[in-house]
Amino acid sequence: MPSKRHALSRSAATPRLMLAVSMATLVALTGCASSKRAVGTHSSATQAYAAPGSSTALQAVSYWGQAYERAPQDRENILNYAAALGRNGQAEQAEAVLRKAIIANQSDRDIAAAYGKVLAMNGRLPEALQVLNGAQTPTRPDWRLMSAAAAIHDQMGNTQQARDLYNQALRIAPDEPSLLNNLAMSYLLEGEAKEAESVLRRAAASPKADSRIRQNLALAIGLQGRFQEAEQVATAEIDPAQAAQNIAYLKSMLSQRNSWAEISAQDKKKKNKSGG
Repeated sequence: MPSKRHALSRSAATPRLMLAVSMATLVALTGCASSKRAVGTHSSATQAYAAPGSSTALQAVSYWGQAYERAPQDRENILNYAAALGRNGQAEQAEAVLRKAIIANQSDRDIAAAYGKVLAMNGRLPEALQVLNGAQTPTRPDWRLMSAAAAIHDQMGNTQQARDLYNQALRIAPDEPSLLNNLAMSYLLEGEAKEAESVLRRAAASPKADSRIRQNLALAIGLQGRFQEAEQVATAEIDPAQAAQNIAYLKSMLSQRNSWAEISAQDKKKKNKSGG
């Protein structure tokens, strides 16, 4: 893995490439610390980035909030209002909307998946897994629920469980780019940049691939020190605001994983003292 000093020594790099390299450096440091979290969103839908608090984000909250008030039982209103709240940084309010919805729509997998994701956003990982697993049907498993659960396992540091779920999901939805992206992020944050690149190239080849996937491909390439090649991808794909959002997400996941590591260490100490 390239060191931070190596990654930042390319003074001739363009500003956009420097954004990619700075993100890659953060990922590299995460991998060196044995961090095991997924990056980016885990939704298959492509959403244009809007900074929390921006006029675009607030307009989306207002629009879907009014639609939700008019018809709070309409699932499109529920899902879109919760998504708008989440993108505006109002995760607790999004959780409240989805908690109410899932009580009335216990068999709705899309609502369950959205609720599980927002619980994870709020740091309630075991509860999020419980919701997602409860919505899953063994005889007709949903790959989207598998992907969401895998992402949470990555956040909790359960890398092997996460990858097993991603691979199970890929047997249901072969070459689904969002699944491949999340699997690649699991590799990337473990410092396995070469493996991540291979998976991301497979994802990028899909006509359904979005900008997020190509951004992550640039990161994987940059982590391997191939800056010129990374620049070709990054210059076309990385938007500064999106890069900033991804960096903030990575930092929050780092903090969250450290908290889980501390809890796990404390549990082990207690077990050792009790002779368990």
